[in-house]
Order: sequence, then C-alpha cells, then structure tokens
Amino acid sequence: MAAKHGTAMTPLALLERLVSFDTESARSNLDLIAFVERYLADLGVTSVRVPNETGDKTALFATIGPTDRGGIVLSGHTDVVPVAGQAWTSDPFTLRVGDGKAYGRGAVDMKAFAAIALSLVPEMQAAALKTPIHIMLSYDEELTCLGVVDTIRRMGVDLPRPQAVIVGEPTELQVADAHKSVVTFNTYVHGYEAHSAKPELGSNAVFAAGWLLQELDRLSDVYREKGDPTGRFDPPYSSVHVGTVNGGTARNILPKICHFQWEVRGVPGTDEEEVARMLQDYAQRVVVPRLTRWGWPGSVETLLEVAVPGLAPDPGSAAETLALRLAGRNQTMTVPYGTEAGHFQRNGLPTVVCGPGSINQAHQPDEYITLDEIERGVGFIRRLIANCAAQ
Repeated sequence: MAAKHGTAMTPLALLERLVSFDTESARSNLDLIAFVERYLADLGVTSVRVPNETGDKTALFATIGPTDRGGIVLSGHTDVVPVAGQAWTSDPFTLRVGDGKAYGRGAVDMKAFAAIALSLVPEMQAAALKTPIHIMLSYDEELTCLGVVDTIRRMGVDLPRPQAVIVGEPTELQVADAHKSVVTFNTYVHGYEAHSAKPELGSNAVFAAGWLLQELDRLSDVYREKGDPTGRFDPPYSSVHVGTVNGGTARNILPKICHFQWEVRGVPGTDEEEVARMLQDYAQRVVVPRLTRWGWPGSVETLLEVAVPGLAPDPGSAAETLALRLAGRNQTMTVPYGTEAGHFQRNGLPTVVCGPGSINQAHQPDEYITLDEIERGVGFIRRLIANCAAQ
C-alpha cells in the first residue's frame, strides 16, 4: 500500500471542485480526471487512465489497499447532462450551498458519490484494508454507457478483477438490483423527389415513415400485453417509444428521406432487437412495395444506435449481500432508469446500484443533493471501509 503524502479534502470541498468542471457529455472530461489524478497522487495512490479512441475522454481506475487481488469497485460517471435551455438561478458549474442542499450540475448525478469516495481515501489507507477498494470514474454514461467497457475488458488482465461492483447512481442509498435495458435505433426511409403536383413521379418517404410509425405503435401494444413476468417494473412491461421524426425539404416536394429515432426499454429477458427485426420485416412486406409502386426507388433501413444492457436480479450475489448490509436494508428495489451496471453484470461481475441522493433531483435546473444525503453516503463508505479492513 502506498504511503499517504497529501491532505484529504472534505466531501463538500471535493464536490465543489468536481462540479466546477463542465463535463457535459459533448465535452472532454480530461481536466476533471487530471485533478483527481493529482489529488490521488498527493495521497500516494497511483491511478490508471483508460482513454477512448480519440483521446479526448478517459476513464480512471485506482486501487486503495492490496494490489494482488480484486476488491470492491465504487463506480461513478464524470459526465453530466446539458444545462442549455434550463432556468438555473445560479451558475450551474459553481457549487451553491444553502437550505441544507448543495446545488450544481452533476451534484446528485453523480459527482457527490465520487467526492465522498475520494474524500475517504485517507481513511481507507489508515484502515490497512485486507480487501481492496477500487475507485472507478467513467465517461459518456449520459450518452451511451460505453465509457466503462474498455476498463471492464482490462479487469483480470492488467487490472484486478473485482469481487463486486457498486454503481453509485442516486437511489437514496436503497439497493437496486434491477433496471430495464435501453436500446435505441435510427430508421431511415429513402424515397425519390418529385413535384407534389405529380405524386406518381416520385416516392414519398414521409408517407412511408408514417406506416412504419403506426407499426411501432402496434408493436408497443404487443409488448404491453406481454407484461413483466417479474412484477417489479414500472411500467410493468417493455416499452417502445418514438422520440424524433424529421423529413422532407419543402411543402411542394415529395420528400426524399425521413428519419426517426426510437427506443425499446426492456424488462430482463427481452430481446430488444426483435422489435427492429419485426419492423424491418413489415417494411419489406408492406412499406417498400407501397413506396416503390410507381417504379421509383425506395428503401428502409434501421440501424442500432446504442445498447445499454439491463440489470437483472441476482439474489444472494456478493454485491447484493454486501450493499444490503452496508445500507442497513433487508430488501432490494428496482430503478426506472438505465445505468452502467448492466455492462459489469454482463461480464460476470456481481453488481448493484446504490448511491446517495434522489434521481428526482437529477437532470433538472438547480439540481441538488442534500447535505444529509452526503453525510449518509459518508457513513455508507465508512462501513465499507470497516468491512474491507476486517476481511
């Protein structure tokens, strides 16, 4: 174990620094990571960067305690959602404390979790841990949840393979062992331009897209009727949703292209890409023949955009058992949002979601976490330290 050299910062002081970095998902997180690296290095802790292909973003992995074995990962993402168009009452990237709350973009989702873990590194060092604690910071969670994947691939290769993973998304420190998958698609309908006065001289991509949208609406009813075999999710079924539709260039031109974005949020066991296959089958059987009935070109293609795996219940797993004990809970719960947890679980790592604060305060103007929740988070990590020091 590396010797301690620097001075710890309080959770609130660290949160102030982390919030000050504008790490909206479209931006780099390198400045924030550099700050955390320096902070850890001053405490004698070595960290490892795992950058993306372009090098403008990176994950960070650090181990406190023995380095010859796997321990408990505390995983948090560094990116935040945009503030554009939101009515903030103060600078979103300057932490404001008042009325028992800490306000700032990312305060609850989820820089407070990282701040708490980092603030307690000296206590981890002083505890002479027998089981190591790994701090992992990722990127792009708000976009694709792919910022953890390269680091996970290295676990058991040149990074320790952990015993359990706790993803610190805000759950009010309840232990979540399940969430839906989120799989997104882009469908492109290609037609042929012509004057609207002569519709038989072209192929109307917007009309064809309308047929496809109607089919997705029908398929959403099919999945609603299938329901949720586990009885744990709200809504209690896999949902199909269309978010954006764009097509055409002018009122009097048959549109050459129409593009729509859509998603499937699936309960565990759902084959989310089945909906895309059924939509493409309908397109080939019904829509394309109608689109090309006058002999002009027309086609439909659906492309997978992002696949965020769901988190399936794993009763009695090492992560669930540990987190329930640390949180003082006797049962798990389900969260309605997607997280990086499914990627860890897909790679055979026992994983739960458990962190301070409420998701109800995330993604909105004047995002905040209460000071009480920060203190509760400190207590949670301190109990983890005691557990890792004992065994």
